[in-house]
Amino acid sequence: MGAVPSTPRWGGSSSAARPLDTAEYLISTFIGDESFPISSDFWHKLLELPLNLQWPPHRVHDACQSLARNNYHTRHLAKILIHMAWCLQESISTSSGAPSLVYVKAVNAVYISSVFLKYFIENEKGDKIEDLYLSLDESEPIPTDITKDLNIEEFVMRSVLSFIGSIDVSPDTYLLHLELLNFMLIAMSTQLLSGPSPGPEDVNPFIDAAMSQESSLVILVVRKLLLSYITGPSISLNSASYSIYSEGSQPGVLQRVSSAAANLMLLPFNFLVSSSGEGSRSLLADCSLHVLLILSHYRKCVVGNEPITDISNDTTASDSLLKGSTHFSDNPYCKALEHATDVEFDRVDTEGNAHAGPVLRIPFASLFDALGMYLADEAAALLLYSLLQGNADFLEYVLVRTDLDTLLMPILEALYNAPKRSSNQIYMLLIILLILSQDSSFNASIHKLIVPSVPWYKERLLHQTSLGSLMVITLIRTVQYNLSKLRDVYLHTTCLATLANMAPHVHRLSAYASQRLVSLFDMLSRKYNKLAEMRDNQMQLVKGNSIEGNGLADDTSTEMHIYTDFLRLVLEILNAILTYALPRNPEVIYAIMHRQEVFQPFRNHPRFNELLENIYTVLDFFNSRMDAHNVDGEWSVEKVLQVIIINCRSWRGEGMKMFTQLRFTYEQESHPEEFFIPYLWQLVLSRCGLGFNPDAINLFPVDPPSEKQSDYEVSSNGHVNGESTKHAVFVEP
Repeated sequence: MGAVPSTPRWGGSSSAARPLDTAEYLISTFIGDESFPISSDFWHKLLELPLNLQWPPHRVHDACQSLARNNYHTRHLAKILIHMAWCLQESISTSSGAPSLVYVKAVNAVYISSVFLKYFIENEKGDKIEDLYLSLDESEPIPTDITKDLNIEEFVMRSVLSFIGSIDVSPDTYLLHLELLNFMLIAMSTQLLSGPSPGPEDVNPFIDAAMSQESSLVILVVRKLLLSYITGPSISLNSASYSIYSEGSQPGVLQRVSSAAANLMLLPFNFLVSSSGEGSRSLLADCSLHVLLILSHYRKCVVGNEPITDISNDTTASDSLLKGSTHFSDNPYCKALEHATDVEFDRVDTEGNAHAGPVLRIPFASLFDALGMYLADEAAALLLYSLLQGNADFLEYVLVRTDLDTLLMPILEALYNAPKRSSNQIYMLLIILLILSQDSSFNASIHKLIVPSVPWYKERLLHQTSLGSLMVITLIRTVQYNLSKLRDVYLHTTCLATLANMAPHVHRLSAYASQRLVSLFDMLSRKYNKLAEMRDNQMQLVKGNSIEGNGLADDTSTEMHIYTDFLRLVLEILNAILTYALPRNPEVIYAIMHRQEVFQPFRNHPRFNELLENIYTVLDFFNSRMDAHNVDGEWSVEKVLQVIIINCRSWRGEGMKMFTQLRFTYEQESHPEEFFIPYLWQLVLSRCGLGFNPDAINLFPVDPPSEKQSDYEVSSNGHVNGESTKHAVFVEP
């Protein structure tokens, strides 16, 4: 390489007089077949130059193809990544973090690297990530400050993460922070090339490099990403920023624009566009959250003696390896989130020992408020789920808050608008409610918090209703929607499990919520009766030796068994209210008395008779008091309620059978990554507009989008989209 000139010569008139030609020449040289040493002045010229090329998309595509052809010889992708790392290190070492020239060079380096790295990743042939050629040619002179065996992915990711973790977001650094987050999404997009179940042959060099960083750096990065999400910095960039590969009349590729609206990158073919997620308010905040979630949910499957965090029980052979012999290595970002503590409270464990090693400390109050404000966004719901499920301190913090409506109202509104939401989002929100309902203090406190009005609830005017009553109404409405549209057994079970957890603590349930609870039993019983009729008809076909009829009868019997369980669970819910909270809930008694005929057909059913005995004990008690009460004129709702309230005081529960109080808990399945990793990348592609080559995606199906009946259809192995259907279990009180 010694004969290669250190700086390209473009001759003729002064280059300063023709900046367009200069930019054109330098980019063309970068993608060409001539290799420039890493120490060449060419790289400084390239990175210091204002990028103002106006290339149409096909030219950008051709440029990417040209670099792909020549990169084996030139190693220019590796070299610009190294220069990007050097620029970031120089930015960190300065007092302000972003002096003008260093800042421009860093942004240009990140920008150019992102464009070409994305093309390389999405056009890889058969997972051959080595085609990136992330190494330097052995014959090339190496600067003294780097070694020949330098791991470029490790070097680059350490520099990127160090900048994110150590430099605050400001008007000067905002664009570089944003571009680095975009770069990380691109670098980690190698996950899209692999299947939904991580295997030992998956190749993710950049995200693996991120996993290998020191815990102190990991904590700094997680903290900064969370703070960026919490504060949601949205800075109007009056200074120059970049727009790449726009379509139509929009600014062209590699063109520098001076516009506040152009504070984002449009990389190849709508690569990065404005977030469209409802509830989002800052592109930097959205990108920070997506990067954090991808980092914390990543699982590296390894074979050998690395630290084991999740041993697979699946012994199915995968190629030449047994899955049972593999395990997942530790994820430091996940651990940092799980052990995060509140800045206002120095947590000490139950044995009185402070946490060993560095601990992530974040403002729980600010995080709580940010989540409540933007829970309409699916990524925010995923972050809340991750914290509630994995971080005991944050769960405890949420449960002691007196303003639970901050979180619950957006969750309930999203469930109310279920037809407009993805079934994945409904699924996550219901699990969040189930996790919260496992705490008795939560179940008690939501009935003490009064909501003045619920403007988004259109079917009925709800004034001065308790948060608990609204939660009951919304969960029952979700069951009704699921019954008519999704028909998802797990969603039914999760809703009913949450209601069962709430039941013993119900306090002054509203009239409307009480009516809906009894109507729920009626709705499920009508479905059950229809199935019973279908089964009887199909049994007639079976008697006629119809093979088809025999199969239909079996399917119907299975569905009947499911609805039998649902009906029993609703009766358990009513029983828990009548057994533990009857004096506090006259409206529930009124609703049962008003619709008592719906229980009669099931009075002798072997699965329901014991539970219905208690309901009829209550009905007999209050019916007899009604009969004994002399009333002037016709009975009215107010008069009936008055009699119920008076006689609640004398209720002693005589004749009631005591059943074990049900308590459902959420259990995360042993391989949650099979659900979360594809789900997260679907969110990134849709919310960040990450336009990835669909033919290269193996992580999830991308064939023409169509309305699915449910995202949670149960497969033969009992899993729901990678999650086990057995999440809620009975636990003795």
